[in-house]
Amino acid sequence: MAKHLILGQKGEDIAARYLEQHGYVVLDRNWRSGHKELDLVVRKENIVVFVEVKTRSGTDYGDPWNFVDNRKIRRIVNSADAYIRFRCIDLDVRFDIVSITVENGDFKVEHIEEAFFPPIE
Repeated sequence: MAKHLILGQKGEDIAARYLEQHGYVVLDRNWRSGHKELDLVVRKENIVVFVEVKTRSGTDYGDPWNFVDNRKIRRIVNSADAYIRFRCIDLDVRFDIVSITVENGDFKVEHIEEAFFPPIE
């Protein structure tokens, strides 16, 4: 497996563990439907949270969360819509980003709640 894929998988593991430690229940990891994909789907109380995990080995090119652009947001929202329909979810939803940076072998986790809202089209 390529080095960047291994780092991404490690980041998703760390993000899931971090969220569980903060009271979230992981519903799905790497959920796919056709070309649609969601990193993590978690629940806390009556809110389903769609979490995009971004992991980078440094910040030379910016913080990991900076790589969630408008195109990526539209893809996440479309995937979340498919997930909601597939699972028949009738709860509030939220979109978060967990940004993970490797610094001197340590993983720094930043959880950004309500990182973005679905765009109006």
